[in-house]
Amino acid sequence: MYFYKEFSSNTLAPSGNQSYFLSDNLPIKSRSFYKVFAGGKYNYSLMFSNIIDSTFADGSHSQKNYCCREWTIKNATVALVKGDTKDFSNAALMNKKQLKFNGETEKKVGYEEIFWCDAFPFEAKKDDYICLEMEFCGTEMPYFEEILIPAYVKEGEKWVLNNKTPLCAMLGCDRKVEKKVGFLGDSITEGIGTEKNSYAWWCAKIAEFIGEKYSFWNLGIGFGRIDDVATDKMWLSKAKKLDVVTLCMGVNDICQSFDTDTVINNIEKTVDILKENGVRVILFTVPPFDWQGEKINKWKEVNDYINTVLSKKTEIFDTVSVWGMDKPNENISRFGGHPNEEGCLRLAEKFIKEIKL
Repeated sequence: MYFYKEFSSNTLAPSGNQSYFLSDNLPIKSRSFYKVFAGGKYNYSLMFSNIIDSTFADGSHSQKNYCCREWTIKNATVALVKGDTKDFSNAALMNKKQLKFNGETEKKVGYEEIFWCDAFPFEAKKDDYICLEMEFCGTEMPYFEEILIPAYVKEGEKWVLNNKTPLCAMLGCDRKVEKKVGFLGDSITEGIGTEKNSYAWWCAKIAEFIGEKYSFWNLGIGFGRIDDVATDKMWLSKAKKLDVVTLCMGVNDICQSFDTDTVINNIEKTVDILKENGVRVILFTVPPFDWQGEKINKWKEVNDYINTVLSKKTEIFDTVSVWGMDKPNENISRFGGHPNEEGCLRLAEKFIKEIKL
């Protein structure tokens, strides 16, 4: 609890563990780049997790709450990268800081472990980047296959785009904020549909509209299911520590042919758990996703329950009126199943008009 009390997210980059990858236990060097939301000099601490948050794709490879084997961070640093950088493969790293874990530069990551580095002072301007550079080794490590931030692995003398690196679960800093806001969802929340490193996803737009009086944590994960969240394990534990959470899920559960009652029950259970922990919940209707056949009826039934029943216990925000085509084709996505930049902007504008955080 100390970490969550003292630190909050200072980037709008998506975060979380989507899957795991296998390796031969030889050292790997990687870099990942996180755009800074609020500039200034603060104490930072990076949070990590060795637990898979969500089910990847059809679940044949990795599933929710899977705990990876032990692996080792042999060395880790952070550095400043200027915001006008175009080629991150040759990024100029400045003000490099050594990360330590309980005073040690090497960290043996345990099975099922959640941990963070020792706090360190660091200064960056808004829209600069913080580069996390790690040397690590192991046979099974968590990662984010569809991550939207620049991530590289060193091959010889070159840095090559490669997502197979553990990411920090939160780029935390001790900036004082009025509220801690989180966006809990699947690939639509993560930002798939917009350009990589564009920070044009809808939750990033909302954060920029509201400004730096709050902190914002993007908990969107591609392929994520409400069935994963409702187990009340690692993924939901992050959201429970926040003041306000938007919940936009259900698409993947319907895609994977979960029955209507199961989807409804998992959404309601998640809302109840968050509210029991003192979190203000803003529940989104399940977005249009070019639904066809029986999935159209499931989608309508879930949204009808959200609008008629769950609206009595929590706030509701309607995605369909922005992202869906005109009736009777509201199940068809106006801006793509994964909304593009225009769709994300329009949703953020509607949210700001209707919801007061």
